[in-house]
Amino acid sequence: MSDTHWWFFDLAVVIAVTGALTFGIVSGIGGAVRIALTIPLVLFLPGYTLVSALFPDEPNDDYRTFDDEKSGLGSPLLVSGGLEPIERAVLSVVFSVAIVPAITLFAAVTPGGLTLEPVLSGLAVITVVLALFAIGSRYRCPPDRRFTPSISSVSPFFARDRPSPYERISYRPYNVAVGIGLLLLLASGGFALVNPPQHDGFTELSVESENVTGETGTMYESTYTAGERQELQATITNREHEQRTYTTVVLLQRVSDDGTNVTVGESAELDRKTATVSDGDTHRQTLEITPTMRGDDLRLLLLLYDDEPPAEPTTDNAYRVARLPIEVE
Repeated sequence: MSDTHWWFFDLAVVIAVTGALTFGIVSGIGGAVRIALTIPLVLFLPGYTLVSALFPDEPNDDYRTFDDEKSGLGSPLLVSGGLEPIERAVLSVVFSVAIVPAITLFAAVTPGGLTLEPVLSGLAVITVVLALFAIGSRYRCPPDRRFTPSISSVSPFFARDRPSPYERISYRPYNVAVGIGLLLLLASGGFALVNPPQHDGFTELSVESENVTGETGTMYESTYTAGERQELQATITNREHEQRTYTTVVLLQRVSDDGTNVTVGESAELDRKTATVSDGDTHRQTLEITPTMRGDDLRLLLLLYDDEPPAEPTTDNAYRVARLPIEVE
């Protein structure tokens, strides 16, 4: 692989691997295999192609002698070109970490929104485009200076074949330390993909509202007739990260408010419904309301419980509460 005719081999492999990884991810593979396919596409390949486009030449140390008459310096100046293998590896990860947020930000403003498909497509396209630019950049390099894949470029821990006579320090231990750091970075990235941060679970309880106009007084049906059965539509949305069973208890209460405290004079249970809701789903519940009291100092109290409610349902022991002032004629 050190033959100069194979100077584009690594970039051709990058293009092929990018296509294979993208196909594997979009084909519906899940679990640990999906994560293993995602890590190189996110943390290495885009940055590697960018590094290859910016630095198409191989590592080279030249010594240029100053003119004593013009500069007064007789010592040669070391001029370095290209990148060492460990430098290519480090910059590939660094540039990938910089490219991925840019692609994500661009995907967020597309019509498709911030989903897997636009982000994955953007990463694949930018990786292939940069790989083509890198091939062109290497092609324009002189053949004797052109970077060509070799064993030393695949593993950053091999020493150079002909070390500089000016070099007195072995950099292999530092290369090993940097390599270990890269492995830890890849491992932490994989862990983050396996265990994405999640918000605390919660449940939403809401009441179906009416069409809102300029004459709308309340967002729900607030006028009832004593002894007449009416329906109230409520919705339960489960965001608890797991399936839950809920019980809704409907109470009709006569209350008095002195501006500081609300006092309950009478209370009667009107309905009770139980529903099992999967994570992420919204369940629509029809509650039957048949008022047994009259007056304009009444309220409906919707008490939502996670699993079974206690013997005496109250606002203090409910998981979610909805208070609806009503008038019963």
